Amino acid sequence: MKRSMAIEPTLLFIDTWGWLVLADSKDPAHQDAVAARRLHRTFVTTDYVLDETITRLFARCPFSVAQAFVEGVFNAKESGALTIESITPGRFAKAWKLRLRYRDKPQISFTDFTSFVVMTELHVPHVLTSDSHFVKVHLGFRILP
Repeated sequence: MKRSMAIEPTLLFIDTWGWLVLADSKDPAHQDAVAARRLHRTFVTTDYVLDETITRLFARCPFSVAQAFVEGVFNAKESGALTIESITPGRFAKAWKLRLRYRDKPQISFTDFTSFVVMTELHVPHVLTSDSHFVKVHLGFRILP
């Protein structure tokens, strides 16, 4: 039996890069990001990732465009298509332990470490990002697109 090279529809973590590319139809990676998102039924992100995303969107887009995109994200949450995970004190502590463990990788952001914690806890294999840090930690994450 021939194995399919297609990605099975699973939970997808959306990182800041993913949100920003999805928001910008002129970004060269936009169509690939949209296609990768379509392969998944359910999405997850964190409040820390959304903090970064909202800050960057309002800095680079017209106010009405940023507002509409962020409200679309919140609507996805209300419809059940998106889960927004909170970085609790326990998750923060786990991220801090990862920060100490990966002392040889000072360029990885603390937000990324919190994302690694959530992805590990929820067994999320795929992440919509261009950030190679998700692979460099060797926790089994696969970058899309």
